[in-house]
This record gives sequence, C-alpha cells and structure tokens, in this order.
Amino acid sequence: MKFDLIDTVVFIVYCVLVVGLGLWVSREKKGVKKDSKDYFLASKALPWWAVGASLIASNISAEQFIGMSGSGFAIGMGIASYEFMAALTLIIVAMFFLPIYLHRGIYTMPQFLEQRFDKRVKTVMAIFWLVVFVFVNLTSILYLGALAVEKMMEVDLMWGIIGLAIFSAVYSIYGGLKAVAWTDVIQVVFLIGGGLVTTYVAFQLLGDGSVVNGVKELAARAPEKFDMILDKGHPSYSELPGLSVLIGGLWVANLYYWGCNQYIIQRALASKSLDQAQKGLVFAGFLKILLPLIIVIPGIICFVMVKDDMIADIGKPDNAYPTLLSMIPAGIRGLAFAALVAAIVSSLASMMNSISSIFTLDVYKSYIDKEASETKMVGVGRITSIVALIVACAVAPVLSNLDQAFQYIQEFTGFVSPGALAIFLAGFFYKKATSNGALAAALGTFVFSILFKVLVPSMPFMDRMGVVFLLCCLLIVLFALFEKKPVEQNKVSYPKGLFRTTTGFKVGAVLIVIILAFLYIIWW
Repeated sequence: MKFDLIDTVVFIVYCVLVVGLGLWVSREKKGVKKDSKDYFLASKALPWWAVGASLIASNISAEQFIGMSGSGFAIGMGIASYEFMAALTLIIVAMFFLPIYLHRGIYTMPQFLEQRFDKRVKTVMAIFWLVVFVFVNLTSILYLGALAVEKMMEVDLMWGIIGLAIFSAVYSIYGGLKAVAWTDVIQVVFLIGGGLVTTYVAFQLLGDGSVVNGVKELAARAPEKFDMILDKGHPSYSELPGLSVLIGGLWVANLYYWGCNQYIIQRALASKSLDQAQKGLVFAGFLKILLPLIIVIPGIICFVMVKDDMIADIGKPDNAYPTLLSMIPAGIRGLAFAALVAAIVSSLASMMNSISSIFTLDVYKSYIDKEASETKMVGVGRITSIVALIVACAVAPVLSNLDQAFQYIQEFTGFVSPGALAIFLAGFFYKKATSNGALAAALGTFVFSILFKVLVPSMPFMDRMGVVFLLCCLLIVLFALFEKKPVEQNKVSYPKGLFRTTTGFKVGAVLIVIILAFLYIIWW
C-alpha cells in the first residue's frame, strides 16, 4: 500500500504524540526516583476516563483488528459476542471484583491469591500467567501486528515484528504503567477514530460511493453472517456453540479476562478510588458495544467483496482487514494505519508492564531478593520487559502457520481461565475454600482441559471451558469438605457497604443491559 505525503504526516504526528507524551509523563522530579507504586500502579492516580480508555486500548490489538476481522470474514457477527458480553462482564467485575481488590490494596493478581490462600497458589498461578502472557499473548500481538504491516507496507514480517517491539518499548519500559496508561488515552482516540473512518470508507466501497447503499448491500448479500447464535449445522459451531455463548463457557473466558487478568485489571488497581475505577469500567463497557462496528463489520464487508468478485480471493481470513486497508483512498490511509499501530503498541506496552509486575513482585521479590529496594525492583521490572519482548520476537514468526489466530489465542488461554476463575470466585465468596483446593484447581484446569481435548476432540473449546470450570469448582468444594479447616475470618470478611455503587454507575449499567438486549433481539 502506497503512502501519500498526507498519510505519512498523519502517521508521524501520531508517533510523535505517543512517544512525546510517554516520555513526558515518565520524567522524574529532580532527586526523586520511581518506586514500585509509581512504576507498576501509575502512582494510583488515574481518573475514570483514563482507566476506561486504557482498558480498551490495552484490550484491542492486532488480535482484534486482524484476528477478529478474520473471524468476522469466516463466521460473521456471532464473533461479536466476545465484545457484547464483555460489556456486561465489565459491570459485574466493577460491582463485585474491584471492591475486593481495592479494599485489599494489592498490586498484582498473585498477591490476592497469597493473601486469601497461600504462597504456593500464588507462585503456581504467577508462573502460569508468565508463560501464557509471553508465549501466547505477547507473541500473538507481535505476529498479527507485523502481518498487518507486511500486507499494508510490504515490510518483511520479521522486520515488522522488530519495529513494533522497539516502538512500544521506547516509552513504556522506562515509564511503566503511568506512561502506558496516559499514552493509551491518545491511542484510543486514534484507535476508535481511525477504525470508524475505515468502516465508513468500507461501506462506501461496497455501496458504490454511498454508505447507506453499502449498509443495504451488506444486509442483503450476507444475511447468514448476522446470526448471533449459531445452530449446530453451522460450519463454525465448534467456535461459537449456540446458546453456550450466552450461558456457558464464554462467561468463563470473559469473567477471567476482565476480572482476574493482571494485563487488564492493573488499570483499575491504579485508579484514584473505587468510584473512579467503577466509572472507568462502565465507560469501557460502552466502548465495547461500539467496537464490533470497527473490528467485525469490516471482515464481513470483505467477505461480500470476495463473494461478489469485487476483489480477488484473499487467502486466509486473517488477511481480510489488511486487504481492506489497502483499498482505502489516499489521505485516510495514514489515520487508518495509525489506528492499527495504536492498537498494537498499546497492547504490547500493557502486556510488558503486566509481565514485569508479576515477575518482579511475585517471583523476584518473593524468591530471589526479598530485601530488594524500591529502585532495584523498578530496574528488575524494566529488564524483565526487555527479556519478555526479545523472547516474543523470536517466537512470533511460528504463528504464521495458523488460519485464525484469534481462535488460537482464545483456545489456549482457555487452558488457564477455568481454573483461575474458579479459584478467584472461591476466594471471594466461598469462605470454606482452602489453599489445597485452590492448588488442585490450578493444576486441574490444565489436566482436565488436556484430557477433554484429547478424549473428546469434537467438543467446542467454549463448552470445554465451561465443563472444566465446573470441575475445578467441584474440586475446591470437595477439598473444603474433606479438610474441614476453620474459616480464617480476616481473609474472607469485608466491611459493610463495600459493594454499594453510585447512582451514576447504576444508570450506566442499566443502559448497557438495554442496548445489549436490543442487539441480541435484532440479530438472534
């Protein structure tokens, strides 16, 4: 894809804004060094709008722009359930998860597990998370981002991986979460704005210059792509198994991702207060409802264009979004490309910070140097980010053999999520839950998942997550009944009124529920 001068200017302005702001907020006052609270929790000073913007910028990456558009091409609007149900999940997390986290004053998810259970549970889950974050999440973000750059700019895949890694590292490794969160505000403006413009232009292309005609053409030529709930005869039923999407395993994936995942929840932990954190999650919920228009609809438009021979066959579905971007007129390409890069580098920066937080606070501080100073922990965090990024750069090219990378990410994250969610829910609300039960669930989630994948390969991975979650919950209950340990009230008691919410939060939550109900009724 050829860049005109205006495209280059727009992209350069974006790069300067992000790096400039990142370095500016990262600066240290004379004679003052960053401590762990500054580096890993942005000094606990984020307002609600920064929390919400950072959540979305961190969540939306190449795996959505490229991977979810690819799934939109292959499956249709059904894949948007990940986004729509995430909006509802954010409300639940804001009401019931966040109050507990902020009340306990934790920095990382493993810290909560140590407070509620013991050090063994914390360590096992910390190692699991580090492996998944580095070898699945960080790696896939780099690969899918570089794939888009390769398609649009004809840059070699490996050079694209290296370039994106360096860009994200320039400001985030030095500045920590503060640099990541505040630059995310700019990133989300480019991400949403550029994404909407791309969808608008795509509708124009489909409608021969008219957006209204484009919408009509899309509805008329691909009605099968607008089924939110797939029946058993659908070729993609194994990815989105019917009603299980609404009442089964997708809840496990969403509650784990938004409520127990360091990569995401770290922004809320860095908020000024519980009220600000909850408002931030509602704000993010509204943005999630908007996102399918940006990341799923373009894939369906590309499908119609291929179907009607408006463009040549694109090969595999993950090529849908890059192909569409290559058709955007001069003057808009720079904005669209900036939106895509914004999604990639914000997610890379966030993932690196989460990896460094868990390794530094839950592994290094606990086992390697228990007396490490605040300054040393910040240094270790920076080194950890660099090492994780180098490893991910080396592994990323291996993913080129995949057809739909988004489904790969969901399936293998699903090995961790059932057990992790069971442990956290038991830690929150089941007073009799024991450390041994939690440890059994942490190990059982992998054992059960592998057994089901090998012995019942036809079972959709979403259903598998739901069944494994129930088995892990059963393990926790059985251990509690067998051990009969006395309840440690200091670990399970909460102050009165902890779960109260403001009127503004309630209004926002009800609006989200109404909008979601309307969307599912239309596209059932």
